[in-house]
Amino acid sequence: QVQLVESGGGLVQAGGSLRLSCAASKSITSINAMGWYRQASGKQRELVATLTSGGNTNYADSLKGRFTISRDIAQNMVYLQMNSLNPEDTAVYYCNARVTLGPIVMRDYWGQGTQVTVSS
Repeated sequence: QVQLVESGGGLVQAGGSLRLSCAASKSITSINAMGWYRQASGKQRELVATLTSGGNTNYADSLKGRFTISRDIAQNMVYLQMNSLNPEDTAVYYCNARVTLGPIVMRDYWGQGTQVTVSS
């Protein structure tokens, strides 16, 4: 079981930057992968970025270069640095943890989400 708490969302002007934080209740080195997803109004939740326990990253093609996922292992924290924000980035951003329960079984945990609003 993993509890996740996001923070750092808010209102930002177009072209600005924001850093989101995700605090996990256990060591993120014991979590197979951490990630960020977002859901805009009226749309499905979509991948933003993932970071495996081994340090491999993956980004949505449209976001690569603007967004960066990182971690602080000692603090059980995962971050999402967002640069050059535009109104299309407006969404609720969710932290995700994927853990392995057995040889072929995995479970996903989600935070409550943090609202990011980018003004024109």
